[in-house]
Amino acid sequence: MAQLVRKEDALEYHAKGRPGKIEVVATKETKTQRDLALAYSPGVADPCMEIHANPEDVYKYTAKGNLVAVISNGTAVLGLGDIGPEASKPVMEGKGLLFKIYADIDVFDIELNSRSIDEFVNVVKALEPTFGGINLEDIKAPECFEIERRLREELNIPIMHDDQHGTAIISGAALLNALELVGKKIGDVKIVISGAGASAISCCKIYKELGANIGNMYMFDTKGLIVSSRTDLDDNKRLFAKDMQQVDLTTAMQGADVFIGLSKGNIVSQDMVRGMAANPIVFALANPTPEIAYDDAIAARPDIIMATGRSDYPNQVNNVLGFPYIFRGALDVRARSINEPMKLAAVYALAALAKELVPDIVNAAYNNRHLHFGNEYIIPKPMDPRLLVAVSTAVAKAAIESGVARKPITDWAAYENELQSRSGTHDNLLKFLNNKAKQSPKRVVFSEAENAKILHAAQIAKDEGIAIPILLGNKEKIKAMIEENRYHLDGVEILDPKCASMEEQRNQFGQLYFDMRKRRGVNLYEARKAMRDRTHFGCMMVQTGQADAMISGLTRKYPDTIRPALEIIGMEEGVRRVAGMYIMLTKKGPLFFADTTLNFNPTEEELVDITMLTADMVSSFNIKPRIAMLSYSNFGSSPSPEATIVRNAVARIKDANPDMIIDGEVQAGVAFNQDLLRENYPFSDLAKEAPNTLIFPNLAAGNIAYHLLQEVGGAEAVGPILLGLRKPVYVLQLGSTVRQIVNMIALAVIEAQSKA
Repeated sequence: MAQLVRKEDALEYHAKGRPGKIEVVATKETKTQRDLALAYSPGVADPCMEIHANPEDVYKYTAKGNLVAVISNGTAVLGLGDIGPEASKPVMEGKGLLFKIYADIDVFDIELNSRSIDEFVNVVKALEPTFGGINLEDIKAPECFEIERRLREELNIPIMHDDQHGTAIISGAALLNALELVGKKIGDVKIVISGAGASAISCCKIYKELGANIGNMYMFDTKGLIVSSRTDLDDNKRLFAKDMQQVDLTTAMQGADVFIGLSKGNIVSQDMVRGMAANPIVFALANPTPEIAYDDAIAARPDIIMATGRSDYPNQVNNVLGFPYIFRGALDVRARSINEPMKLAAVYALAALAKELVPDIVNAAYNNRHLHFGNEYIIPKPMDPRLLVAVSTAVAKAAIESGVARKPITDWAAYENELQSRSGTHDNLLKFLNNKAKQSPKRVVFSEAENAKILHAAQIAKDEGIAIPILLGNKEKIKAMIEENRYHLDGVEILDPKCASMEEQRNQFGQLYFDMRKRRGVNLYEARKAMRDRTHFGCMMVQTGQADAMISGLTRKYPDTIRPALEIIGMEEGVRRVAGMYIMLTKKGPLFFADTTLNFNPTEEELVDITMLTADMVSSFNIKPRIAMLSYSNFGSSPSPEATIVRNAVARIKDANPDMIIDGEVQAGVAFNQDLLRENYPFSDLAKEAPNTLIFPNLAAGNIAYHLLQEVGGAEAVGPILLGLRKPVYVLQLGSTVRQIVNMIALAVIEAQSKA
């Protein structure tokens, strides 16, 4: 299913807060007059003169070595065509965002108002002192070929036109693996290509470098097969011209081993696929509509290996598997160019990675118990955290071996550790949550559907396939709000617990509630009356299986939502204490805080329960918990009762779980300072690895800490997450944003999946 994005949401996303998607932030101290004197005048003169004496020092004293320009004139924006430089800017900012997210590369996007090859080249040449690399983007053919050729010849930094080489590199890796699976040699196969633009030409060139026979390639453009008798061919097309009579695509595909589609949707029929050779390979890469639909191709030929450009089918050919890591490797060795050996190294690295054992976090993200090399897994998934190390290292080595590196790497283990530290684990966690939720969306009931934020979040969850919303509230009011805000919630179930038509359901739920609470001070009248309350009604829907999870609390006091959940749904078997956890998404990765919402002054036993519940939840995200149990004391330095409780809880957990990474009591600053720990407390579990899970000694400390980190530290908070309930009920905090609500929906769905 194609992902739906409302125009209003897209415009709001780009305009909210600081407009656009990227900003410049300071990387050095700027708080004092001395800081400013060092940053600018007079201190800046010293690095200037060092660079003047030795130009290579520009990489030492400035951002050049980690700075890429994404440059376009907007003449061939994917899916939009020639829209011009200003209109292309959101796309270029987005490309910059991908560089940062996947490879920690900083980007300036530059849109040029130029259609002249000479002018474009001259402007980019003049920018060379500023940037460590240039990514050319969305420039139409055939100009893009000449622009890239000249810049590669005339500049001394890495240049790549991703539209040409990105798809070529990714599809090249997929083709090698597909051919290996069907037992065919690349030099023998007949390849039919639909499309003759920048991407198609580059694909065929790299296939040739991989061993394909150019005589076995049949390329089609909008005018038909490219044959030598045509008079409209440029130099690039002429490379692939055939000495033969014109034939149509159907005829060319007869007996073909491989079809590469880089043209437009729905131009290949099932009969055309049936006419291909045994074990055909079809890469239908037109986006969003492939040349032939995945399901149609599979139905036509069960022996097919199929790839598309879409994320909702196996074998997605996605350029994000390549360009961030190629530039990362090139920048890290200060390469003079991105040459053919470096591109081929990326191809072989991607192909090899697909054959390795897939990490649990990738399997979990795609809801697959065992992704493995085969017809439905011929290239790595975009969320695979191994890509940064595998591809960047291969590219860096190729740059050194081919003689274009100016900063050779000698300690490859240290380099791989550096790459690991650059990985955006906080971004990966949110991707993991959303992708996992999408694999098996669950019914989520919203008890406060008469709220615009809730409706907006429900619409996003529905459109993205995260959840199946059920809305509770006044039907007429909710429908009016949907129409007023132009939400896409057609077909979503709306229930009003107060209306007369729901009386039978209320009475049934009321009887169940009475049976649960009749010896807890609740009479039958009160039980039935409680079911007019949407929180009670929603909890009963979850309890009886009419919904899988509930979201509530945006407009109600926290205890007013938790109480019905505890009374109706109750705690999991073996759980003695419900706890609250927040996920704090920081620049250094996710941190898990507990208890931040429920337990005021936990006892030793309660701290043990809270810690184990939190560890189980962190593990469910395929993250190994590394737990610091916090205090104002360090490993026995204070004999106070508060510190002793924490110390004893750690000892009890360690006795029962000797392999768990946990320590305390410890101060928060000490827990994150590995040098101090190794020097003063080398026995600690935390001396080797920093904690990712923090257990607070009381509610005040946890609540204050997460609020400070969110508001002052700039972390994004996901939560609160209720730990220990039998079924998922998630309570929103006052002021939760639509984004935060959507994150909570994904968490609720994942928990419902695990408890189903």
